Amino acid sequence: MQLRRVVVTGLGALTPIGNTVSEYWESLIAGKSGAGLVTRFDTTNFKVKFACEVKNFDITNFMDRKEARKMDAFTHFAMVCADEAIHDCGILEQSHNPDRIGVIWGSGIGGLTTFNQEVTDFAKGDGTPRYSPFFIPKMIIDIASGHISIKHGFRGPNYATVSACATSTHSIIDAFNLIRLGKADIIVTGGSEACVNEPAMGGFANMKALSERNDDYLTASRPFDKDRDGFVLGEGGAALILEDLEHAKARGAKIYAELVGGGMTADAYHITAPHPEGLGARNVMKVALEDAEMDVSDIDYINVHGTSTPLGDIAETLAIKGVFGEHAYNLNISSTKSMTGHLLGGAGAIEAIAGIMAVRTGIVPPTINHFTDDPGIDPKLNLTFNTAQKRDVRAVLSNTFGFGGHNASVIFKRYEA
Repeated sequence: MQLRRVVVTGLGALTPIGNTVSEYWESLIAGKSGAGLVTRFDTTNFKVKFACEVKNFDITNFMDRKEARKMDAFTHFAMVCADEAIHDCGILEQSHNPDRIGVIWGSGIGGLTTFNQEVTDFAKGDGTPRYSPFFIPKMIIDIASGHISIKHGFRGPNYATVSACATSTHSIIDAFNLIRLGKADIIVTGGSEACVNEPAMGGFANMKALSERNDDYLTASRPFDKDRDGFVLGEGGAALILEDLEHAKARGAKIYAELVGGGMTADAYHITAPHPEGLGARNVMKVALEDAEMDVSDIDYINVHGTSTPLGDIAETLAIKGVFGEHAYNLNISSTKSMTGHLLGGAGAIEAIAGIMAVRTGIVPPTINHFTDDPGIDPKLNLTFNTAQKRDVRAVLSNTFGFGGHNASVIFKRYEA
């Protein structure tokens, strides 16, 4: 069958460095760090005392307080950035078949704040189960896509993806596939995470995944730097409106970019560590390129997973060289997690937007906080250190990898009729 072309017609973002797409993008190209001391809870007894929190955000500016209390923060984030994308694409001002509009939304962990609070309250009580009737609906990961569809009356495909830090890239790929197969005309897709809380911070810290640079938190996220010591936890989310090209053209929609390929693989190696030679990462980029029917020379920029972990950063650069060969040295490569921290299940969506905006503007956001070269990383690779670079970006590849060995990559390119 003839697959339909899929384009991006709306964007929304709520991040540690900006609460809208425009604020987020301006902060990215300015090289702004979103790290700060944690305000969500008392970190006195915690090894790690900083994170990349969403700032100046009050959900009651967007919905009634009573309604907001029925949702976990990860759903708050989802609702706000989805609304920005929905309004951006203009579908609410036009007549559409709601049965052909879907929502596919992901979160790596979901309502962990709610779970922690409810269980803690029970443990402190007399044993009587005084759980909130909203406990389960607040906690479950699929509830975000449910709330988005309920608010807007979208009755098309609706579900959640979960694959740790690859989650929202998998959401995007699923939405892409459903549209190009003709199962929907428009899908709201993306991901959100709200894990700046005691169990997430404590758990990640005790497995030595987080940076412990408490005295220098602004520069703690150091992808590819010799002295990197772990990732910085982030929160927030992002939404993309994916749409059948002919449907978008018929309604006169603005088109940000075309989504042309997606890849999904597994490392089948270790629950948390990447394959040391980047095997799964190498395979997923190859699959994405094959799906897009593109050559390595067609890619100008890679927004890497680049979490600032000792093993992961090296494995990803080896994978890039293994796939792109000599063209690897012509690429711009950058990790925007150096600024946003790691949004876990929301990472793929905010990083897809970074790639799309690079295509739109001809500016590649930097990898900030680079001080010392790592002898294990090829110095000839252009890792876009510390300062944004101007470049004609025809196509961008975005990587996300998750605990469990999950890998997902997507390719966006400049839209041409």
